[in-house]
Amino acid sequence: MKKTFSLIAMLVVAVVFSDQAFAQDFKGLDKSPMDVAAYPASYREANKVARITYSRPQLKGRALTKLAPVGKVWRTGANEVPEITFYRDVNFGGQAVKAGTYSLVTIPGEKEWTIILSKQLNVWGAYFYKQDQDVVRVKGKVSKSDKNIEAFSMMFGDDMTLHMGWGDVVVSVPVK
Repeated sequence: MKKTFSLIAMLVVAVVFSDQAFAQDFKGLDKSPMDVAAYPASYREANKVARITYSRPQLKGRALTKLAPVGKVWRTGANEVPEITFYRDVNFGGQAVKAGTYSLVTIPGEKEWTIILSKQLNVWGAYFYKQDQDVVRVKGKVSKSDKNIEAFSMMFGDDMTLHMGWGDVVVSVPVK
């Protein structure tokens, strides 16, 4: 009887303390949190045309060109390469793109950026980028922001243009 009681007591203690141990394993907030931009932007709109999931690095006093070097393939944010889903066929920067999910990488430039939609999915960083997986390459127009954009940001304008902003740089690609 004593052995049975001891065994039950040990199991109860193990269950109680195992809940506490699991609770301590949750990670803190990511330094470059994930975000979503969609068109239409309203969260209540059920019939989305496009949605992009991306991570938002912050400048923290660093130069944009150090984090997104001119002329080099960049993951367009932090961590995983952003993935953009089109729920219908679209015209992306003048190129026809079928409905589906694509990764989005960029090559920053002084006056324009190259925006690339790729078939590669679930890619971390631009280290594994393969040009032969490109679906389209288009040019994004560069303009200057009046305000400093500390955290990399993406949004769709009212006309569905995709805007990417960081520092004082805004890159725009028309989507129709």
